[in-house]
Amino acid sequence: MSISELDHPSHQLAPVDFDRLRATRFGNPDEIGRVLSARERRPLVRGDGRLLIIAADHPARGALGVGNDPMAMANRYDLLRRLIVALSRPGVDGVLGTPDIIEDLAILGALDGKVAVGSMNRGGLRGSVFEMDDRFTGFDIDSLVRARLDAAKLLVRISLEDAGTVRTLEETAKAVTDSAHAKVPILLEPFMSDWVNGRVVNDLSTSAVISSVAIASGLGGTSAYSWLKLPVVKDMERVMEAATLPTLLLGGDAGDDPGETFASWEAALSLPGVHGLVVGRTLLYPAADDVATAVDTAVSLVHGS
Repeated sequence: MSISELDHPSHQLAPVDFDRLRATRFGNPDEIGRVLSARERRPLVRGDGRLLIIAADHPARGALGVGNDPMAMANRYDLLRRLIVALSRPGVDGVLGTPDIIEDLAILGALDGKVAVGSMNRGGLRGSVFEMDDRFTGFDIDSLVRARLDAAKLLVRISLEDAGTVRTLEETAKAVTDSAHAKVPILLEPFMSDWVNGRVVNDLSTSAVISSVAIASGLGGTSAYSWLKLPVVKDMERVMEAATLPTLLLGGDAGDDPGETFASWEAALSLPGVHGLVVGRTLLYPAADDVATAVDTAVSLVHGS
């Protein structure tokens, strides 16, 4: 899809918005900080105590694929259009992104009244030989606080056979401690991971997810502000018995059967300790390419119809 097609009114984003975005970045970068400072904020959790967050931090790790399209997320204008449609739907609480995504959305006026979650470690580029050494190349806690964001998120992939893991764990522990000192909630997304045929594969067995929960829960000088962001797996009840931390469910790729994915989310959302969903590709790039309908379905699961 071309930029001119994206600017068509039927896609709910007028050409002036993209013009203003480009002009701000080119000629008035100081405005970005002012926009973030003036952003209308809200409590992280309110009302029914549930959250639906749209995830959009994949591109910064070189993970652009969705389903069979390896470059689905490559067009930034298309991604922004989809994000703005998603954020406009009633019941969507916020967005998770790297600084570039968060700033684009702020300039476009899409973050007022929404939760903004900053993604921290994007250095473990997908497919790289250093993928397990997942360095913190996005937000740190200081920049996240200066941007007046509402929470932080980091990925914790743990390989018992890759020495890069220990640096990731050390830096994660420091981030957890720093976030608690700043009173910023931090979402930990842990996996037990292995190298399989030259690529990193997350182990989604129940026992592996439980092990990852145990390791992540103990990171940092305090867990007072720590949350978990977990995949929905078999025997999810056992997974949720492994931790007392507040938990959000991640979406991943819906695969061939979105209905089955939504059903698994619905079942897991009923478990004690589960407070909502953090979903990206499944809602932003649904099989029918109807972002609004996919998001509304997720809203009904999280907040009720």
